[in-house]
Amino acid sequence: MSRRPPPPDVPQADVPPLDTALVRRLVAAQFPHWADLPVERVGSSSTSNVMYRLGPDMVVRLPRRAGSATDVDKEHLWLPRLAPSLPVAVPVPLGTGRPGEGYPWRWSVYRWVEGENPVVGRLAEPGALAADLAAFVAALHAVDPVGGPPSCRGETLKERDAATRSALGTVRDLVDADAAAAAWEEALDAPEWPGPPVWIHADLQPGNILLNRGRLSAVIDFECLGLGDPAVDLIAAWYVLPAGARDAFRAALPLDDAAWARGRGWALSVALLELASYRETNATMATVARHVIGEVLAAGPSPAHGGGHGGGGAR
Repeated sequence: MSRRPPPPDVPQADVPPLDTALVRRLVAAQFPHWADLPVERVGSSSTSNVMYRLGPDMVVRLPRRAGSATDVDKEHLWLPRLAPSLPVAVPVPLGTGRPGEGYPWRWSVYRWVEGENPVVGRLAEPGALAADLAAFVAALHAVDPVGGPPSCRGETLKERDAATRSALGTVRDLVDADAAAAAWEEALDAPEWPGPPVWIHADLQPGNILLNRGRLSAVIDFECLGLGDPAVDLIAAWYVLPAGARDAFRAALPLDDAAWARGRGWALSVALLELASYRETNATMATVARHVIGEVLAAGPSPAHGGGHGGGGAR
């Protein structure tokens, strides 16, 4: 089933306001040894979770809706297992919260990860960042997938066809619809990934990446984590990197033309669905989505689809 962007953030009637007072009550009741620490809201455009800094080195992460709450246990189970194999920091779970104080879902306490989100078009070291992202992607794809859950973006592009075309119809006043349709058709024509599914982050967007002095220092928000086509993680090429750095990213990964074509299709599909969902409700997400669509279309057709193994990840 295709993963659609979640609906606009409208709190449910039975959920109390997500504010510092609620966080203080939850922490005091369930983690009393942290009750005296200061709590401060962390600015974010996330539509799935809200975060609050807890003291100097922790963060509380509260799902905004039931669908996101189902990922809490997955992240707490798998992130500690994946972390030793990855070249940069990932969130470290410190505690799992239970429903309480009127809040209905499980929630998390993580170690605070320092860094700044990349600003598209203002990267200090785009070539170096491309190499860093490729190293992360390769390492993640190489982790033993045994026992891993399917990613919520574990479907094929063909399974996303109806949702993608519907989104394109919704935003045709904002994008070059004919060019987008042609690019989508090209992606659908690419051979599917023939190998076993691999670990993928599946949402390598600016808001989920942290930099330190222009270099990749951490990857966060593993809500989409699971097994799938390695090409899904290539969306970083269009979501994060400028055109001049994409060749370096691609060259650092054992990819064929089919994988690159699918990655371009994934970036286009995700961006179209996000733009359709958030054009009126989340200016940050909509702006990023429009930028990505423009980058995908400006790149032009992918090279002729090669043969080989159909899009190798780092396996």
